[in-house]
This record gives sequence, C-alpha cells and structure tokens, in this order.
Amino acid sequence: MILDNRGLEPPQPMMRTLATLETLKENETLTIFNDRRPMFLYEQLEELGYKQKTEEQKDGSFKIEIFR
Repeated sequence: MILDNRGLEPPQPMMRTLATLETLKENETLTIFNDRRPMFLYEQLEELGYKQKTEEQKDGSFKIEIFR
C-alpha cells in the first residue's frame, strides 16, 4: 500500500498515515512519501507496535516503509 503525503501541511501527513494504518492487514507494509522527516510519527509508530525504515530521496523527500 502506498500513500503520497507530499504537498500536505502538518499535521495532515501524520493523520492520513495513522488512519491508513488502521486498514493495514497482517503482514502488509505501508509505504509513505513525505516532504519532511516525520519525527512525531516515529513516536506514534513505536507506541502502536510498528517498525519503520526511512530513506531520504534524491529530491529531499522521505520514503518511509511501515510494518509490524
């Protein structure tokens, strides 16, 4: 599942991501693209039991893969 949050102002990217995670099935990965590194999202993911892998893109945006 892919969610492109680029172009959105905070807190919209985090709200969209958390809402989408509620629909994620077991063993699925959510890949999001954000304009900035989602520092506050990392705390929420940890509390909810998710892991993440963040990779900065050449254009300065961030690709974050979220999984259990």
